[in-house]
Amino acid sequence: MIPRLTGRAKAAMVAVEYDEFGAGRAEDVHARLFAGLMRDLDLETAYGRYLDAAPAPALAVVNLMSLFGLHRSLRGALVGHFACVEVTSSPGSRRLAAAMRRLEAGAAAERFYDEHVEADAVHEQVVRREVVGGLLESEPALEAQIAFGADATVHLEDRLGAELLAAWRAGASALRTPLQPAPAPETAASAAESPDADPAGA
Repeated sequence: MIPRLTGRAKAAMVAVEYDEFGAGRAEDVHARLFAGLMRDLDLETAYGRYLDAAPAPALAVVNLMSLFGLHRSLRGALVGHFACVEVTSSPGSRRLAAAMRRLEAGAAAERFYDEHVEADAVHEQVVRREVVGGLLESEPALEAQIAFGADATVHLEDRLGAELLAAWRAGASALRTPLQPAPAPETAASAAESPDADPAGA
């Protein structure tokens, strides 16, 4: 996204991404924190490991982000998508952090969501005022596109949520294929990727 922006919007986006990449601390890179969450939940961290198991509505959310990101002409929609994620992240992360504690999922699982409670509350304001505000200041014609990016994100997220809840209420998994048990620690360690690899593919 950063190369697509200029001025205030670009500077603010860099500030947000600086936090996402650990603010200068390798152990705080969010991809690393997410890998820790996955390990606490007995999930493998290899890139694309669960792609074939993911239901179509989950892939649609990621594909939307890729579509916006790959086309400079859709930079307004990309900012709308990103703003929607940042604005809604903190309250959801607070509930998920509480769930991780209730289930005793592990310290890394708790930390991932705790980090986003605090960080994304700050990011929300930066994105609202500086990224979106800065882009509208420099390119007011993108207003409708920003709104479209946010609306499309909400639509696909709501569709995914409805599918997950419908499956769970029926006592079923929403996954396309059952997950296999995670390998033993020594096997996982021998095949592990760099801790800086992004398991989310972001």
